[in-house]
Amino acid sequence: MFSKATAKFVRQVDPEGRLIHVSCINDSKKLVPMALVVKRKRIWIWQRTKYQPTDFNLSDLLLGDEVLAPDVSQAEFLTYNSIYGDKLMATLEAEAGSVGLTLEGRGTSNLLSCFGKLRKKEMDVKKLLHDSRNRLVDMQHVLVQQLEKRAEVLTVVKETIFTTSACSVTQTKKEKCTFHGMVGLMDALGGSVKVCVKDSNDIEVDSNVILEIPTDTVIAYSIMELEIQKDGHYEICLQPGKIGGFQADMVRSWSSHDSLDVVDGRCLGSEMEDLSPLAELPQATGLALFRKLKDILTDRVTLSQLQCELEKLCFGEQADAMQLEELSHSQNELLSAVLDLLGSTAAPLNAAHLLVSALEELPDESLSLMGDSQPEFFEAFSSMMMLTEKSLRFPIQDLPTPLQKEEALHRAERLLSSIGVTLRKDRDVLCLETGETTAVDLLVLSLGTHGLALICSGQKAASLY
Repeated sequence: MFSKATAKFVRQVDPEGRLIHVSCINDSKKLVPMALVVKRKRIWIWQRTKYQPTDFNLSDLLLGDEVLAPDVSQAEFLTYNSIYGDKLMATLEAEAGSVGLTLEGRGTSNLLSCFGKLRKKEMDVKKLLHDSRNRLVDMQHVLVQQLEKRAEVLTVVKETIFTTSACSVTQTKKEKCTFHGMVGLMDALGGSVKVCVKDSNDIEVDSNVILEIPTDTVIAYSIMELEIQKDGHYEICLQPGKIGGFQADMVRSWSSHDSLDVVDGRCLGSEMEDLSPLAELPQATGLALFRKLKDILTDRVTLSQLQCELEKLCFGEQADAMQLEELSHSQNELLSAVLDLLGSTAAPLNAAHLLVSALEELPDESLSLMGDSQPEFFEAFSSMMMLTEKSLRFPIQDLPTPLQKEEALHRAERLLSSIGVTLRKDRDVLCLETGETTAVDLLVLSLGTHGLALICSGQKAASLY
C-alpha cells in the first residue's frame, strides 16, 4: 500500500521522472540529503530500475578526517490528498462437453492517500562541491568494494519530500462475482440440450485497510549519480542524463540475459528453459519450497530481500547482515528457510533468482492471488500461458482440464486481470485482450507461474517447454 501510494504520487506530481518513490517505509530514515543510494544494475530487460538506500553518506566514503556537513534548505512543497480508483467488469462464457458456465465479475478498488502538507529538503550542491574538492573516495571501503565488483552505480541524495504531520493511506476493495453453471442432457440424436441451471452463486468481498504514516516520513527523493575513477577521484553527475558508475572493466553478470532474446517483447523460450533446474529439486524439497514462497508472496519486503540475497549468492557474495537486521525474526526465519532449501548449487540458485526477480515485478494483486493458489492451478495456468506464446486466441477445447472448473477459471481470469488482461470468449475461441498491457507483463506473469509450477510438478511440468 505504501509503495503503491508513493508511486502514484510521483507519477502525478513529477511526470518527467526526476523523483523516485520510496517503496519501503523502513527506508525513510536513511533518506536524508547527502545519503548514499545504490542504483542496482538490471539483469533482465523486464526489470525496473531498483534503488537501495544504504546506511552511509558521502562523507563516510571519502578519505580524510574532516566530516562533510551538507547545507540543507527547507521549503513548502504542496498539499496532497488523492483518491485513485479502479472499476473492473468482466464476463466470460465457456462450454466444455455438456457443461457450460458463465462468470461475471464486478469490482471497485480505491486508494486514498492523505499525505497532507508536504515539505522538501534540498542540499546546496555548490557548497558540497566546494567542501569536497580534492577529496578522494576510499576505494577500500566495504561498500565501494561490493559495488565495484558488480559494476553498479552509487548515487547521492539531493532532495527529499516528506510529511509534516501524521497521515494515512487507505485502501478499500469491493468485489462481486456471479457464477452460473448449466448442465446439458444428450438427446437420442446425440445433440446437447440445456435444461436447467445447476448453480448460481454470488460472492461479495469487502476489505478496508488503513496504514498510519508518522510525521517526517520521506515519500520521494531525487539523486545525483557519482562517477568514480580507479584512483579514487570522483565527479558528481550534474547534467540531466549523465550516467555514473565505476571506471573499471564491466563485470559481466553470471546471467546470459544482457541481450534478452525477445521478439516484440515476447520471450522465445530461453528464460523458461533457465527455470528448468527447479523441476529437478527432490519432491519433498520442492513442496517445502513452494509453501515458503507462498508465504513470502504476500510480504513484499521479504520478497525484495530474498531477491537481493539470491542475487548476491549468484555473484558469489555474502549476505549483508545490516540489511537482514531490518527484517523481523519471522521474516528472517522464512528467508533463511528458503535459502537452506535451495542449497549452494549454482543451477537451482540461478533459476530461483530468475523466478523471484519475475515475481517481484508483479502487482500486489497478482501476488495475493498466487499466494492463495494450489500447485495444480499453477500447472494448468502455465499450460494455458504456453498457448499464448503462439497466439492470444486459442480454442476453448485446448483449455487445460483443471481450468474448465468454475473456481479455477475465475481465478485465472482474475490473475490475468491483475496485469490488465481480459479473458473473453469469441464463439468457441478464448481471447486474451491486452489493452495497454505490454507483452513484457505477460512474460513476467508467465515466468512467475511457470516457475512455481516447476517447483511442485517436477519433470512433468518441465516437459511443458
